[in-house]
Amino acid sequence: MLTLTENASLIVKEIASQDGLPETAGLRITSESESDPSFAVTAADAGQPGDQVVEQSGATVYLDESAATMLEDKVLDAAVDPSGKVEFALGLQQ
Repeated sequence: MLTLTENASLIVKEIASQDGLPETAGLRITSESESDPSFAVTAADAGQPGDQVVEQSGATVYLDESAATMLEDKVLDAAVDPSGKVEFALGLQQ
């Protein structure tokens, strides 16, 4: 199952705690297909039916079925660049 670094957990919690979002808010990662290793990352009020839910250190990430399969052995990291843009990166679990 996908795991999150401490930085990723903090950033996901920050995204999900914006005004107007429900307690179920989190980050949602989707992929068009298992043969296409590109992902879309968006803030979400809640998961969709069939999503895998990853909860770690108070952060919630929803993964659609394709993304869950492709990311099951990965670690999600995140950082904020000098302009304030969030950048996500994937690595292999140790």
